[in-house]
Amino acid sequence: MPLADHSLRFSGNRTGFLLIHGLGGTPVELRLVARALHRIGGHTVHCPQLAGHCGSEADLLATNWQDWIASVETALDRMKTQCDTIIIGGLSMGAVMAMYIAAKRQDDIAGLALYAPTLWYDGWSIPWYSFLLKLLIDTPMGRRFRFVEREPYGIKDPRIRAMIVHAMGRGDSAVAGLLGTPSGAVKQMWGLIRETRRSMGTIRQPALIVHAREDDVASLANAIHIQRHLGGLVDTVVLDDCYHLVTIDRQNDVVIERSLGLAQRLTAAFAARGSAGACAVAAE
Repeated sequence: MPLADHSLRFSGNRTGFLLIHGLGGTPVELRLVARALHRIGGHTVHCPQLAGHCGSEADLLATNWQDWIASVETALDRMKTQCDTIIIGGLSMGAVMAMYIAAKRQDDIAGLALYAPTLWYDGWSIPWYSFLLKLLIDTPMGRRFRFVEREPYGIKDPRIRAMIVHAMGRGDSAVAGLLGTPSGAVKQMWGLIRETRRSMGTIRQPALIVHAREDDVASLANAIHIQRHLGGLVDTVVLDDCYHLVTIDRQNDVVIERSLGLAQRLTAAFAARGSAGACAVAAE
């Protein structure tokens, strides 16, 4: 039986944001930001549900990272019919997927919005022994392993954290994502990261990185590495009052503000190119 589609879509102007949720996550992670980008900026915003997500662990394990990419590319092709300027971005692993697609489809992507991009699980809440998973991933023990969410669940604000924990307790994966991510899905994520890192230097589009200084899941070293290895202009914002889920936590307003600024700059650049082209035609 197919999974219910929990993708978010807001129709707006000809500048669009294609935002991707994290591994084992859900489009709800991006809903606050998506609504604000649409409401304040008037932008078109799509947050697709990745293949195998918003269901059970078995649903997730039945897919691979190429299936997840296909979900995003389908949404991108749909957005191309509505938008002249497309910014691709995402949260955590979703930010890695955004880089992969930006490298693969350079002509379709104008810029990137990378929220808490995660190349390594090395935040302060990650157990010290987690590195052993790479050594054990193909053993019976490794295949049974689940990467279980733990306090503070990527959220510094206790009120918001309580809401997320309540949804997790109900087992509502469409709202809160999976409580535990199976090792098979983590292994797929490693494959995606490996391929993305190989092509980061080819990504020339302007990029915004927003990362928390106290990220409990992926340390600031992730953002620094990406900033150094992308091939274009990079604007990095370090947040000082939130944890990993920057699109939900206390400073999501900064995420929104800086994303709107990126869209404004790219929209103006597109308009300037159009004006220059019209002038050239008139001169002929």
